[in-house]
Amino acid sequence: MINEQDPRWTAILARDPKADVLFVYGVKTTGVYCRPSSASRLPRPENVEFFDTPQLAEAAGYRPSKRAAGDQTQLAAHHAQLVASACRQIELAETPPSLKDLAQQAGLSPFHFHRVFKSVTGLTPKGYAGAHRSRKMRDGLKDQRSVTQALYDAGFNSNSRFYESANQLLGMTPSEYKAGGSHNQIHFAVGQCSLGAILVAQSHRGVCAILLGDDPDKLVRDLQDQFPKADLLGADHTFEQLIAQVVGFIEAPALGLDLPLDLRGTAFQERVWQALRDIPVGSTASYAQIAQRIGAPTSFRAVAQACGANSLAVAIPCHRVVRSNGDVSGYRWGVERKRQLLERESKT
Repeated sequence: MINEQDPRWTAILARDPKADVLFVYGVKTTGVYCRPSSASRLPRPENVEFFDTPQLAEAAGYRPSKRAAGDQTQLAAHHAQLVASACRQIELAETPPSLKDLAQQAGLSPFHFHRVFKSVTGLTPKGYAGAHRSRKMRDGLKDQRSVTQALYDAGFNSNSRFYESANQLLGMTPSEYKAGGSHNQIHFAVGQCSLGAILVAQSHRGVCAILLGDDPDKLVRDLQDQFPKADLLGADHTFEQLIAQVVGFIEAPALGLDLPLDLRGTAFQERVWQALRDIPVGSTASYAQIAQRIGAPTSFRAVAQACGANSLAVAIPCHRVVRSNGDVSGYRWGVERKRQLLERESKT
């Protein structure tokens, strides 16, 4: 039973619209949830429970009232507009604006703005600013600007701050990235498995590519496109043991696969990829479920895009992500391969 002195109950009694962005309440006797300003008949306090978001209420089994459903659509549109404005503000600023300034511009408290921003984009404002700065840095280096010019254009205030994070941002030194990965050695091998041709590549940081396809030569060309000026070295006997380990996992998923990985994605993509690695062998999750798990429940389309950007087949198991109705959806290396992987894992 709720405490009738709880300020949230007071907000319900006052039908306070300002509280609508803070919580919803579920009514146990009807199975619906409402916003505090709802004109619905007031429930008895013993029949009420509170939730921070509509998603949490729905996860607990409640459905939105007709009024809540309409309000939710309008509120989502309003939040999307506020966040889009904040994103433009971050992108145009010479230095990332503070959370307080962004929240003030949006007319929300810093705490609530932080939660809204993360729900819409899948990133915190700080994470979004970092991802945008990383993208600007990459674009600047590709445009053949000097490293110094590119880092200042991307918003780094000093060389030292940039070089502290350069390896994580670029996966290599700035000069190597500017040269398209020149002198960055990548060992690779091509083999065959029951799914067709397979290529495994490894940098000094870990496995950086696992590609599947029908044409071995095309897989090599794909690797060259990914690392256009890197030194691609054919595998020796030791490395061939690595590709045998990957093939062994494909043929017998129960063996498991634990490899050091060289991940090269945005902050959001890497959060999605980590969530995929947490899906057990033999299980699946929907795009919406992954979005929920990373704290970005409205970002299921961005989750699907992150799955499509994955270049580490089976090591990052994007094949375990399906549609909400259980249907097998698109897969970078072909839906039929995805279906075969899932069928094998279901038997473990």
